[in-house]
Amino acid sequence: MAAKDVPLKDYRNIGIIAHIDAGKTTTTEGILYRTGINHKIGEVRGDGDGATTDWMAQEKERGITITSAAVTCFWKNCKINIIDTPGHIDFTAEVERSLRVLDGAVTVFDGKMGVEAQTETVWRQANKYGVPRICFINKINQIGGDFYKSLDTIHNRLSKHALPIHLPIGFEKEINGVVDLVDMKAYTYSDYTDKALVQGEIPADMLDKAKNARSLLVEAAVEADDELFERFLDKGEDSISEEELKAALRKRVLAGDFYLVTGGDGRGVIVEKVLDLVADYLPSPLDVDAIQGTSPKTGDVIERKPSDSEPLSGLAFKIATDPFVGKLIFVRIYSGKLTAGSYVLNTTSGNKERVGRIVRMHADKREEIDSVHAGDIAAVVGLKDTFTGATICDPANPIILEGIEFQEPPVSIAVEPKTKADQEKMGIALQRLAEEDPTFRVHTDEETGQTIMSGMGELHLDILVDRMKREFNVEANVGEPQVAFRETIRGTAEAQGKHAKQSGGRGQYGDVWIRFEPTETGEGFEFVDQIKGGVVPQEYRAPVQKGIKDTLDGGVIAGYPMIGVKATLYDGSYHDVDSSELAFNLAGVLAVKAGIPQAKPVLLEPVMKLEVTTPEDFMGDVIGDINSRRGRIEAMEDIPGAKLVRAIVPLASMFGYTNDLRSMSQGRAASTMELHSYEEVPPNVAQEIIEKRKK
Repeated sequence: MAAKDVPLKDYRNIGIIAHIDAGKTTTTEGILYRTGINHKIGEVRGDGDGATTDWMAQEKERGITITSAAVTCFWKNCKINIIDTPGHIDFTAEVERSLRVLDGAVTVFDGKMGVEAQTETVWRQANKYGVPRICFINKINQIGGDFYKSLDTIHNRLSKHALPIHLPIGFEKEINGVVDLVDMKAYTYSDYTDKALVQGEIPADMLDKAKNARSLLVEAAVEADDELFERFLDKGEDSISEEELKAALRKRVLAGDFYLVTGGDGRGVIVEKVLDLVADYLPSPLDVDAIQGTSPKTGDVIERKPSDSEPLSGLAFKIATDPFVGKLIFVRIYSGKLTAGSYVLNTTSGNKERVGRIVRMHADKREEIDSVHAGDIAAVVGLKDTFTGATICDPANPIILEGIEFQEPPVSIAVEPKTKADQEKMGIALQRLAEEDPTFRVHTDEETGQTIMSGMGELHLDILVDRMKREFNVEANVGEPQVAFRETIRGTAEAQGKHAKQSGGRGQYGDVWIRFEPTETGEGFEFVDQIKGGVVPQEYRAPVQKGIKDTLDGGVIAGYPMIGVKATLYDGSYHDVDSSELAFNLAGVLAVKAGIPQAKPVLLEPVMKLEVTTPEDFMGDVIGDINSRRGRIEAMEDIPGAKLVRAIVPLASMFGYTNDLRSMSQGRAASTMELHSYEEVPPNVAQEIIEKRKK
């Protein structure tokens, strides 16, 4: 079926999101096999061909997903664009940027573990972008897999508004199908590789359970429609037809605060029921509100409806370097039509660019197409100046769509090329990798002249160094990981910054009074102009702001960037002849140097949310080790066959933790970490950091 033959109401742009190892990629493989895209199911781990969407060498070796891969398939007249996202916390930006452009998502849960640390993170990200979801509890056919226990963890940790639409038949390895609560039929298989599900009657021992679960489902569904609700109260659930029930459930799912739950073996024929849920209940581009943006000329809010007749607007959400065609820009088209060979305006950079070719991606394979329509996702070749979060649009009707914000990376390493020949190649490689990955930053340390790479974690940086070596043939020496400390203030101080120089001829004069105080959020930098009258002329206020900002970026305690500072310019003076932008810039610098030391400056460090799953035998060692790393235990829970420990631990003491945990638990414990917040460093530790920095 050609893409343009599919009406927009039958498009589904969905993401597969979950914690690491829940089975996202396997479920995607199952979907591609069932929809006829693949002729066999790829293995995520092992010596086979590997999963379709895990196509990078590093992904095949490690058995994890690193980059979001886009694939397109068709099911029951629906065209489904699927993005298989990573689960590892170091690649959370991949999930963030994918959710920004998707209309719906399938959240996959490990049926042995239920809700895990990263599940909560991706769930929050989906809430942030208002993405409707369905839930698939995977691996319930394995030992320890339990649909109902996992459902309880969803209720306890994510949402009470998650109800099963299918109930599994059997338990653990006996699982062989589901009861569909909409049509009250059983769908079974004898082996997960069966070609099709067999429809039949509900097993007698499940009938009562199914009826109870259906009553709850109907009760939740009728809340979406007043007329159905009245009828339900008057005549009971039998008065509501299957069609009406499906329509009401779809309405509730699209509202974004109600979730349908199913379960099974993600490799098998049961994914057909997941595909049915995607087709029946997740939104098409028409079900999503018209995208809003702003006019670059006036700043007014503009709307674009998902229609080919509207002016073109699209968002670049991912950059990938393809060895055969160069830079690929993945674009979600919100309105209008993008044609190969046409010119588009990049409103983020302000430049016009020519679209070379448009390709439909099937993971790393490409199918060339002439155009891409509203509501669709495709990759574009030829846009040289377009990066993640950039808007492309019709030059005659410019619009700026909301970009994508990413966290600052907390871990850094120093890299240096091994040979002179590697030096030039390394510069190109780092630039390419930084274009692809918005959470990867590169800068040169002015004091040491070293090249510093910053990323979201050790694994993230490890993969980047590995890619530099394989894809760009760059050999590099890598330093020890370093923590991205920050500085802030806890108090308020007022200070004068006065720069006055007289050395014959024209002098230099700038004089300001600045009040420094913490910002409400504890983040960023705020500059407030409270000048009354003309004591500091308008044209000198921006240089004051720049002088303050640049100095704060260099810190005052140990040279780390300062965050959470509000600087208010409330007084000053100027000289008719001697004042200049430079003089006021320097006055801002002097105000920081005089005021910040009086405003109780402190050092901040990134602290991580740590979750450790360990057999009970090693519980004491794990807790003792966390305490020795300045960690604090937040909670301990029982999970099937193991214990779950949650803690908050400073990143500085967590390097190499995975290996340490492996050795203290005979390889049986596992952990996940994500950035929690920045916290004040204890005075004795701060002193050590400052002294080390001075050396």
